[in-house]
Amino acid sequence: MVSLDRSLRIVAANQEMFRRFRQQLQEDLCGSAFCDLLDPSVRTAVHGRLQRLLDGQQSRLKDTTVTLQSPEGQLQGELTATPFARGAGRIEGVIAVLAPHAERGAPVPRPRRILSDMDAKILEGVASGASTVQLASTLFLSRGGVEYHVTSLLRRMKVKNRPALISKAYALGMFEMGSWPPQVVADHVK
Repeated sequence: MVSLDRSLRIVAANQEMFRRFRQQLQEDLCGSAFCDLLDPSVRTAVHGRLQRLLDGQQSRLKDTTVTLQSPEGQLQGELTATPFARGAGRIEGVIAVLAPHAERGAPVPRPRRILSDMDAKILEGVASGASTVQLASTLFLSRGGVEYHVTSLLRRMKVKNRPALISKAYALGMFEMGSWPPQVVADHVK
């Protein structure tokens, strides 16, 4: 559990948070940006939702699956957050609670860097609906070159077609959530 100020920086945290970040002093954890502790694939989306809480556009963020990155590894869980105010004044911050998944409470391994820069561009293009000819023109490749990269991605991801490729990439957290056009998270690129 953490308490965040209006700039979404940690003001206070419970003992479990300090235990997970034991390499940092208590003062170092307090003051750091909460969203920087989250997996890059969800940072932007969670930041936007927390900002809506602060702006009074939402009353609660509930059951959002996130991955917390700590020195001990990654921990997946459900994030619930509620804004708070002192008296009848404006919202001063947010209280956020991460409840680890019971069946997935063990740390999750860090993502493998399996994509080259070109593979990432091809994957982003396929996810945005670009045709082979459009990708070839944009990336200065031949149509055969684009098909070579797509086929290579299909084999590595062990899927049979482009829709399955994109679905699996989203399931593996390769795309930044809430962004359009789709962007591959840098953690997956060599």
